[in-house]
Amino acid sequence: MFDSNENDPISPALRALLELFATELNEVRFPDVDAEVLDDAAAVVREKAELVAKAQAALEAARQALHESQDALLLKGQRALAYARVFSEDNAELSAKLEGISLPRATRKSPRAEGTAAEPVATAQGNDENAPKRRGRPPKVRPATGGTLFSDGATPEALAAAAHESGNGMLPTA
Repeated sequence: MFDSNENDPISPALRALLELFATELNEVRFPDVDAEVLDDAAAVVREKAELVAKAQAALEAARQALHESQDALLLKGQRALAYARVFSEDNAELSAKLEGISLPRATRKSPRAEGTAAEPVATAQGNDENAPKRRGRPPKVRPATGGTLFSDGATPEALAAAAHESGNGMLPTA
């Protein structure tokens, strides 16, 4: 895993020293240091770095599992709280206790294609901004009570004059 220089846990300076002892200083022996001792020590460092990388991967997997179980508990807690509130409608004391409990909004994964990382998305509260767009034709606007057909300022005479000017005999729309 640590074969390339980018991921090698041994610094470039130490790698250069190891290279020197592997080539030019291969036959040189000091009281407790030679090429073989340095190679063994470098192998131990790389082995320990592998253990650290595996432990970090296991830690990340454990953190992810913890997060998922916390989300599952939160969803169940929200459901339990909602049921308990309905159940306690006739019991003012229990209702007051339940009103004192405020759970955070759940996060849910956004619907994406399999294989892509999904980000947590906070669930939105139900209001007009977050509501889905209404389908169909918008409702007709009714004139205010007491209003007349020509209450927007267009008089029958003005509409007739505009129709005469256009020359097509059609009344313009207001």
